[in-house]
Amino acid sequence: MLHHVEIWVPDIDRAAASFGPLLEALGYTPFQSWDGGRSWRLGATYLVFERSPALTADRHDRCRPGLNHLAFHVEDADTVETLVALARRHGWTLLFPDLHPHAGGERTYAAYLENEDAFEIELVALPTPRPELRPHP
Repeated sequence: MLHHVEIWVPDIDRAAASFGPLLEALGYTPFQSWDGGRSWRLGATYLVFERSPALTADRHDRCRPGLNHLAFHVEDADTVETLVALARRHGWTLLFPDLHPHAGGERTYAAYLENEDAFEIELVALPTPRPELRPHP
């Protein structure tokens, strides 16, 4: 089981303001807080966002080796859209708007969001169970 993921950010206040509301809407709760960082926990796993003095750059680039994005399951398509609206109020923009909500393919209902610091979050609706087709007797 994953214990935690630590993400270094250029500005902890900006990261907390964009990630915090979205994580809390996904069921995470604030876990730790210190001058240079914050964390949110869900079950035994937590996400850490830290402004480390050891940073070697001031901007995240998801196209370089390292973290590309975090992806989360959400209940359904309506929840994806509710979270997109919430995220936009907290500085996230929708990636691939011309392909939304099927940028990942026709069979996937998802939103791809980017914050001011170029971090990406993917919100993926759980598949809707299809009724089983039963042959007529």
